[in-house]
Amino acid sequence: MQVAYLASEVTLPGAPNRRRDAFEHDQMMACLRSAFEAHSASIIDLAWDDKNADWKEFDAVIIGTAWDYPDRLEEFLAALGTIASVTRLFNSPAMVKWNSRKTYLQALGDKGAALIPTLWIDRSSEDAISAAFDAFDTDQIVLKRQVGASAEGQHRLHRHDRVPQMTEPMMVQPFLESITSEGEYSFVFIDGAFCHAVIKKPAKDDYRIQATYGGTEAPINASPEDAAVAAKVLSALDENPLYARVDMLRGEDGNLLLIELELVEPFLYPQQGPELGERIYEAVRRRV
Repeated sequence: MQVAYLASEVTLPGAPNRRRDAFEHDQMMACLRSAFEAHSASIIDLAWDDKNADWKEFDAVIIGTAWDYPDRLEEFLAALGTIASVTRLFNSPAMVKWNSRKTYLQALGDKGAALIPTLWIDRSSEDAISAAFDAFDTDQIVLKRQVGASAEGQHRLHRHDRVPQMTEPMMVQPFLESITSEGEYSFVFIDGAFCHAVIKKPAKDDYRIQATYGGTEAPINASPEDAAVAAKVLSALDENPLYARVDMLRGEDGNLLLIELELVEPFLYPQQGPELGERIYEAVRRRV
C-alpha cells in the first residue's frame, strides 16, 4: 500500500520559507512512516498543489499539513476534487468543504453540541463589535476568521480597544478565562474510535495555545465523561471521518464546550499518542 500525505509547500522539509511550526509536520511524518513501514507499506509527503504529482499512483491520500489553504480555499477544494476523482481521499471532499468554514458549528449546535456563544459577522465595524460586547455582556471577546487556522487573523479585544481592520467574515465569541487557567482540550479520534487526548496551554500573558505563540501540550488521561462528550460531537456527522480532533474548553458551569471540530488538516499530537500511527495505518488499510 502506498499513501500520500498532503502537505503544503511551506511545511515540507527544505522549503526556503518554511513555517515556524513545520516541525509538527516532521513529527507526523516520523510517526506515520514508522507505522506504515512496519507493515511493508509506504507514505510520502507531497504539496497539495504539486503539479507533477500523479495521484493515481497512490492507494489513498490523507490530508495533512495543508496549512496554506485558508487563503486559497477554492483552489484547494478544486485540487481535492481532482485527487478524489482518481484515488481515495481522507477526509472526503464533501466533509472538508463543510468543515473548512466555521459556520459548520451552527449545524452541530442544532444537533445538540454544546457551543461557546457565537455571533457571525460578515463585515466587521465599530458598531458590530460594540454590539457583540453588549450581546455577551462581557468586557473581553475573541474574533476569528470564518475560514482560518492556527489563530492567524485572530484578535482578542477588551471593550473600548481599537478595532483592527478585518476584511474577512469573522466569528465573535466571549473570551473564556478557562483557556488560561486550565487550557484547551483536544480529543483525537481515528475511524470513530477515541485514540488519545492532550491539554494545551498558552504561554504566559498569551491566550493562543499554538506552538507558534509559545503554547505547550501534554498528554492527559481523559475522564470517560469528557471523552463521551467529545464523541457525541462526532455522532452528529453524516459520515465517519478517518481522523478527527475535537477541541473543547471548560465552561463556567464545569461542562465542556466545543471550540472546533477539526476535520481538514489537524495536527494530531503523535508524541502524546503512541498508538496514533498504527491506528491510522489500520484505518486506511480497512478503507482501501
